Amino acid sequence: MHPAEALFQGMHQPVSLPVCDHYAGSEKLMRKSVALQQQLGPVFDITLDAEDGAATGNEASHAQLIASIINSEDNRFDRIGARIHDRRHAFFEQDIALLCQNAAKRLAYLVVPKINDIADARHVIERINQHAQQAGRDALPIHLLIETHGALADVHAIAALPQVECLSFGIMDFVSEHHGAIPGNAMRSPAQFTHGLVVRAKLEIAAACHAHGKVPSHNVTTEIKDMAIVANDAYRAATEFSYSRMWSIHPNQIKPILHAMSPRNGEINQAALIISEARNAQWGPIQHNGVLHDRASYRYYWMILKRAKLSGMAIPDWVNTLLQYECTTTPKTLLCK
Repeated sequence: MHPAEALFQGMHQPVSLPVCDHYAGSEKLMRKSVALQQQLGPVFDITLDAEDGAATGNEASHAQLIASIINSEDNRFDRIGARIHDRRHAFFEQDIALLCQNAAKRLAYLVVPKINDIADARHVIERINQHAQQAGRDALPIHLLIETHGALADVHAIAALPQVECLSFGIMDFVSEHHGAIPGNAMRSPAQFTHGLVVRAKLEIAAACHAHGKVPSHNVTTEIKDMAIVANDAYRAATEFSYSRMWSIHPNQIKPILHAMSPRNGEINQAALIISEARNAQWGPIQHNGVLHDRASYRYYWMILKRAKLSGMAIPDWVNTLLQYECTTTPKTLLCK
């Protein structure tokens, strides 16, 4: 029996996404990011920014440019999404219409900022679905930013929405929402990992995502010169706060995030050994190096192998074959890419 069948009977498998989500706004940076993805492979996603990337008065042409890049031959892996304006912005509906009309079938996802609550999230998804379905796309994946008091209060309900696959923490807007009660240094390290209200928000988002099989995406690091800071932020986000994805805002941040948040070789080797022994035991309990394992731990190690695949790391051929089989039986999985 395939691991996906044996280990997730009656359960939805958690969403799997690359660990790095790279944002680009200007045409030059968008095209540079796409070229880098061609070079490295689909080990990171690209989000083309129709919100902050558009100059005032140029919103429509910028959205059309994003759609043309997504539809181009340069998009080899179909792992490019777009961020649109928030629902109260004058160009919210226009962004959705232009992107869906021109690129709905190849959009990896749409990112929506400044969600206020669960009603807001449902409204946004309804508007996106109307345009996407007209363009022949059903259930376009949705990523939402959690950066307001109301969204944080409703975060479990938002994470439970079937079409939502990722929630990102918008730390700068979240801190600003407190009108000076949270100091500005909590937008960056080390205070972003120690201030009580910021820590609470990060943990609530991560817990909600994992409860519903979705991906929590950690906020940006604004440091673009010292990559040790970026790597340390990514490592702490993953190991202390259970985030499985992180934003990048500069090409130099991509590799440190990949290295910090991807499984280590030792973890991959251990996971492969345990899954191999579990298969031989028909998924019954086993003893490995003096430690007992059953289906609960098998699920953990299987997800390690899936994350390794998405990060472009070396995995045994037989594991790759199993993952490719999973791809053919569930065509929407990223493991096909």
